[in-house]
Amino acid sequence: MIRFSSDQIVEELRIFSDKLAQGAKTLGDLGEIETGVSPRDPVYQEDKLILYRYQPRVAEPHPVPLLIVYALVNRPYMMDLQDDRSLIRGLLDAGVDVYLIDWGYPDADDQPLTLADYIHRYLGHCVDHLREQRQLAAINLLGVCQGGTLSLCFAALYPEKIRNLVTMVTPVDFHTPDNLLTHLIRHIDIDLLVDTLGNVPGQVLNFAFLSLSPFRLAGQKYVAVVDILDDAQAIKNFLRMEKWIFDSPDQAGEAFRQFAKDFFQQNKLVKNEVVIGGRLVDLRKITMPVLNVYASQDHLVPPAASKALATCCGSGDYSELSFRGGHIGIYVSARAQQEVPPAIAAWLLARQAPNKKGQKTAKRRVRNP
Repeated sequence: MIRFSSDQIVEELRIFSDKLAQGAKTLGDLGEIETGVSPRDPVYQEDKLILYRYQPRVAEPHPVPLLIVYALVNRPYMMDLQDDRSLIRGLLDAGVDVYLIDWGYPDADDQPLTLADYIHRYLGHCVDHLREQRQLAAINLLGVCQGGTLSLCFAALYPEKIRNLVTMVTPVDFHTPDNLLTHLIRHIDIDLLVDTLGNVPGQVLNFAFLSLSPFRLAGQKYVAVVDILDDAQAIKNFLRMEKWIFDSPDQAGEAFRQFAKDFFQQNKLVKNEVVIGGRLVDLRKITMPVLNVYASQDHLVPPAASKALATCCGSGDYSELSFRGGHIGIYVSARAQQEVPPAIAAWLLARQAPNKKGQKTAKRRVRNP
């Protein structure tokens, strides 16, 4: 048993008190916590959705644009959090022409929105806008987490419109044994929840996510932050993450109802049984090149849940990229900046001859990016 003398205890308390005092000064001098650092311009808007184009960082970006589809449950600035933690900036530096959908914040008027609205209408209109603007038969699509699942549905429904598909930490098989979120949602009466609340509050979902790793996500990090209270830059980095974590939009009730029931509870996607707006989603119709990026230590989307795509899609050019990290680290860790954007860009650019409308593309069979 470790024993502490009274003098040691007093000294520890003094040090702790000094750190808190320094932290109060540091926090008072921080100013505004900024996120989303790369310049961008709105190019299309519909209801609360805004489609942005990020300003290129090379003289001649590649002519085939990449559209990023983020999840509905969080804000997309995680992809561009700060200067040295930006997957988007890494793609721009590699010559990719990057667009991103900002879904906005649903309110009571959006409660009737369904997955058909998000996939056929909103995502479809953004894809068609870029195709028409660039005079291309197909564009590139990058789907992130839930946005990757939406992108899989779109690519299966409209394969002729997608040139190359990239999925990141994207659930495909929602019933893998290690999928804690599914185990939680399986026991919820989704109809009662939506019928009672209408839109599902973002705070409710955020609590569910944090509860999957409560010690680390809701306790340990706040104890550890005491040790960086004298470092203004470290505190800013910490608060940027906190801002993103708790910036959780409400979820349109009907879209949430279908996603929770069809995907989480009944696992219809991997069974090719999902119906969106009267049309069956058959993953075997995804025949374009696919790069599936997953995080080996992901607690929200276990690797097995993502890797199931390999046996479900119909692509003859399917590749996987494993990142040694977690669901968030794949975007913001220093190692991720060095590994992930260059790998995605290289994979895309290796498959990129501009495809004008009516022009066919050659098939490839490659397993590694």
